[in-house]
Amino acid sequence: MAEQSPRLPARHVAAAVIGNALECYDFIVYSYFAVQIGRAFFPAHTAFASLMLSLATFGAGFVSRPVGAVVIGRLGDRVGRRPAMLLSFVLMGASMLAMAFTPTFAQIGLAAPLMVLAARLTQGFAMGGDIGSTTTFLLETAPDERRGLATAWQLATQGVATVASGLVGLTIACLFGPEGLQAWGWRAAFLLGALILPFGLMLRRGLPETLEASDVMPLRELITRHGRTIALAFLVIGNINVSYYVLGYMTTYAVTTLGMAPAAAFGAPIAFGLCTLVFSLAGGALSDRIGRKPVMIWPRAALLVLAYPAFWLLAHQRDGATLLVVTGLLAALSQLGGGAALAAVTEALPRQARCLALSVIYAVAAAVFGGVTQPALAWLLHNTQNGMAPAYLLMAAMAVGLVAMILMPETAPGRRR
Repeated sequence: MAEQSPRLPARHVAAAVIGNALECYDFIVYSYFAVQIGRAFFPAHTAFASLMLSLATFGAGFVSRPVGAVVIGRLGDRVGRRPAMLLSFVLMGASMLAMAFTPTFAQIGLAAPLMVLAARLTQGFAMGGDIGSTTTFLLETAPDERRGLATAWQLATQGVATVASGLVGLTIACLFGPEGLQAWGWRAAFLLGALILPFGLMLRRGLPETLEASDVMPLRELITRHGRTIALAFLVIGNINVSYYVLGYMTTYAVTTLGMAPAAAFGAPIAFGLCTLVFSLAGGALSDRIGRKPVMIWPRAALLVLAYPAFWLLAHQRDGATLLVVTGLLAALSQLGGGAALAAVTEALPRQARCLALSVIYAVAAAVFGGVTQPALAWLLHNTQNGMAPAYLLMAAMAVGLVAMILMPETAPGRRR
């Protein structure tokens, strides 16, 4: 009987993905309570202006992501994956605590919005470097035949965080009236997320180091020798971001465009989160068996074909059950290939610059595609009055992503060519 490779310890997986889960939780909680945050820190002449200032400050985190990707990513390639992971997690925790404890504009004046802006910039900086160092760590510590499953945990924890943040947001909104929610209820959501900070820090401090080479590939050499791979990886990660943010918009789409009741629309993020958890892991595991490319390509092709009929059905039925089915189906197809794609991109990058390259690719793709997708979708729906706009945007992204995935090399161990 052939000797089996040791499994990747569960504590190593938890230590790596806890930052990504925390970032996703923070992201969704902020969006849930953007109105209350706007009133607390960005008072304006109109409620809409206050909300827009709140959302603009939230979006500032996307701007600082590429900076964090360069700084922390280079640290991970020069000093080690573990120090980079520790730094990003400490900064992430500091940002979340700052959001929970910053006094309001009424208490300290202009310092309040400036402190919130600094917290969002710090959070973006930390997340920019976290995804590269943690995904690299997972790939390098996992047995060759389980790399796809290991890296898929990054996307799976986004599903856990989506469900958790939705339940926390709903519970807090139901427990406190409007006055209590505005006074401190929204802060409780950030504090609940911060409870995992000591646990996560303890886990990351106990991680082994996976950096072997002391020579770091210069940036110019990285671009010269691996420019094609970087460009394709950027399009693949961008494709993942577009599908994620389109599906993350389903609740707003159901309420504002389809006129559905909020109670019925609330099931969409739950379905999205559960399917993200289950199908990203299934796709990662399947890619370990049959290769990365088939698992990347075929679900994306199915998503391209089914996006239009799925949104057409939802636009005509406009009920909670159809919303759950459509969101679940599209999320399953999207996440099935997502885990395999993340593994393929990470494996395709050179080890000597893997943290830096993956961090920058992911951060820039998140800033460009993640930061633009939902505003673009809202603009299209408003200006065209066409409820099928999400389908068209999703189909266009899938077409571009499919080309990039087809051109990517097969990177699964034993199947490279």
